[in-house]
Amino acid sequence: MKNTYQDRISQAVSFFSPLGTVTTRSQFGGYSIAADKVMFGLILDGELYLRGTRQSEHLYMAEGMQKLIYTKRGVPVSLNYYLVNDRLWAKGETLLALAGQALDESREDRRLRADNLRLKDLPNIGQGIERLLWKAGIQDVESLRNYGAKSTYLKLRAIKKNLSVKVLFALEGALSGRHSAAIPPVQRSELLEWFERLSCR
Repeated sequence: MKNTYQDRISQAVSFFSPLGTVTTRSQFGGYSIAADKVMFGLILDGELYLRGTRQSEHLYMAEGMQKLIYTKRGVPVSLNYYLVNDRLWAKGETLLALAGQALDESREDRRLRADNLRLKDLPNIGQGIERLLWKAGIQDVESLRNYGAKSTYLKLRAIKKNLSVKVLFALEGALSGRHSAAIPPVQRSELLEWFERLSCR
């Protein structure tokens, strides 16, 4: 990481701490910046950009913030991120308020996506497992979360007797938002032991 990135990341983490627990991670060739795991900004080439929407665009434009434009295969592409210039860094309360709004809008977008999420949109859940879940009376993501991986697996197994442990792993991974191969070893072993006890009955 270049010093420009280190300096800007340190500045952003400290400055935006009133918004929550601020973290960064590598993304888009730069670094995302998030508060309580909700992304609201981006650091590229040592500069900070705030995420924008139609609701906030006019506020950003009023502050003279330029839209992020990058070149993809020789074609300029604009993203809904706006440059925090030196003048705005000096206007602490204004910048914090804009970042707070960007964060609120990101949270709302996440909520709307979650409300519209289908079972097959989860990791490891294809149309086949989704149809089986429907047959078991599990129609949506919230129901799946309420039942949990083991209880859901039992409901599926009541419909289809020969389900493998891979389906159990798939359900657990879907609920934790990860590929089934990325389930931690201790958790995987516990699930496997549970499956083997179930199979011996």
